Amino acid sequence: MVLTCLLSFRSISIAQHNDQQLSAVILHNDSLFWQAYNSCDITKMMEYFSEDIEFYHDKGGVTLGIPAMAQSFEKGVCGNKEQFTLRREVVDSSIKVFPLKKDGVIYGAILTGSHLFYIHNKGKKEYADGLAKFTHLWLLKNGSWKMTRVLSYDHGPAPYVNKRKALTLPADVLRSYVGKYKGPQTTSEIKTENGILIMLIGDKKFSLYAEKENLFFSKERDLTFEFIKKGNEVIKLIVRERDDVTEELQRNSQGTDGRPAGAS
Repeated sequence: MVLTCLLSFRSISIAQHNDQQLSAVILHNDSLFWQAYNSCDITKMMEYFSEDIEFYHDKGGVTLGIPAMAQSFEKGVCGNKEQFTLRREVVDSSIKVFPLKKDGVIYGAILTGSHLFYIHNKGKKEYADGLAKFTHLWLLKNGSWKMTRVLSYDHGPAPYVNKRKALTLPADVLRSYVGKYKGPQTTSEIKTENGILIMLIGDKKFSLYAEKENLFFSKERDLTFEFIKKGNEVIKLIVRERDDVTEELQRNSQGTDGRPAGAS
């Protein structure tokens, strides 16, 4: 009985060791593939696919075979490297490897997880654009590991991570920004509430937090709001997304109560 238990425990330990080795191999190959992807080395990328590769994308449809895969990269994400690059980054906590066996012998693995995609347009800062899930089927073919089926799905926007720190401004400074602002696309009203500014656009309400005395930000998106003064009077509001100006709103010369803007 004791010997049987020991043999059983040893078999489990060997199996676990083999599974760990498999995970290391698959993750290593996966990392090399994505290194090639991030540098747009299409020839290198194709080395990790089997000849009968099938790629299923929930937005872009089906791509079959290496020639079609290479062409999709050449015309897509790698088509204009001088002006635009795309970088993939795995969400480390999401990644999992599942061994595939027959009669106790490993013949393949399923790799699943989530990854982020970052866009870098020439002359601008990189930003996280999308989040998606993936499932890859790796098979051992003639002694080499190859991706044979790729599923890319559940694409959506990347979650915004705010890195700015909010300041507390005196109430009179906040009140100096109160008023109505109008731009080519947007008409808004700025109010104060609980020590911050509130932007009202129609029936929508946005919280603005101070980063500097005249610069505010959103915690939900990479948006900043800069109030511009002429002398002591606030004359306009500049809205930026990822540091690019999206709109300039002129301040109404009258405050919300009909008095001159800035009057106390």
